[in-house]
Amino acid sequence: MDDSRDDSRDDSPDGSCGSYEDFDEDFDEDFEDRPADPRDPGDTFLPQEAVYRSDLGGDHRERFAGLPVRSIEEKVPGRPDQVAWLVTDETGFGFADDKDATELATELDLLFRQVNPAQVTALAVTGHGAVNAPLLLARHAKRLTRLRSVFLGFIEPEHWEISWIRHGDITPLLEAYPKLERLEVRGSQGLRLRPVTHEHLRVLRFESGGLPGSVVRAVGAGTFPALEHLELWLGVEQYGGDSTAADLDGILSGTGLPALKRLGLRDGERMDEVAAAVATAPVVARLEELSLGMGTLTDRGAEALLSGQPLSHLRVLDLRHHFLGDDMVRRVRNALPGVTVDLAEQWRPEDDGWMYVAVSE
Repeated sequence: MDDSRDDSRDDSPDGSCGSYEDFDEDFDEDFEDRPADPRDPGDTFLPQEAVYRSDLGGDHRERFAGLPVRSIEEKVPGRPDQVAWLVTDETGFGFADDKDATELATELDLLFRQVNPAQVTALAVTGHGAVNAPLLLARHAKRLTRLRSVFLGFIEPEHWEISWIRHGDITPLLEAYPKLERLEVRGSQGLRLRPVTHEHLRVLRFESGGLPGSVVRAVGAGTFPALEHLELWLGVEQYGGDSTAADLDGILSGTGLPALKRLGLRDGERMDEVAAAVATAPVVARLEELSLGMGTLTDRGAEALLSGQPLSHLRVLDLRHHFLGDDMVRRVRNALPGVTVDLAEQWRPEDDGWMYVAVSE
């Protein structure tokens, strides 16, 4: 195949070839700054575009765990416990095997010179890789005595594909911080988790274009007596999302999740099978919010939901980004008059039948 390009081609209206500067100017004029939704994604289910602010720098979060995110280069606030500190665990760009390279140790030392570690309540670890973060943070557990919220794979105001973010085993973080209340993870390349018992975790979120089935099973095999919000972006097999509906059995049984109020099984390419499993799942009866959005849910999956256990006790049913037909959309709405049902982003399959999830790469 010929990959060459004729750079003399006339692409512009006036007969000139134009320039990247011209493109940037046009882009800047047309770009619409989009603020993030003020609601916390650990309190309800939001689409990715609502969680992340979009501006000329790209998509990024300005808040985490209800706190404004602050870089260690910024002025130290009067209350260090009232911000989420942004630190870097950069293991290199791309896919080279450079897991021993990290800036996190240096970043943490710098942070601890500026503020008392015992005043730090939230950390957002950024970088294309967060491979070493769990072990490095575990080593500082005796100093970070008030740490309650951690985000691994946080993205700064620039464009980072979710599939670029690399991880390792996140279990040591949960083991070292038994009072941790919130853990969010973005990206899934290399991500591992072993079953754990954690008494205080209230929010567990995985933003992924392909969540490994082993991680899904580990969550289901764990015990989280305080967990109220569980959110898994299942993703697609091309990016490592190899879980099946059977892998959700531990979660759907609810055995290790006695306090669960909000369950999100989202962004999957097998959403009809997931919906069928949810339709008879014991955990559903005690939920307040259920999300099966961002994925490839079709009429078949929606039919399974309507034919299964009652859903009228739910406060919210989030099916945003789906492939339901018009008749099924009406049926779902009519079947749940007292439930806030989000059926926005109704899509049609491609001509070849292909359907797409909201977030993959």
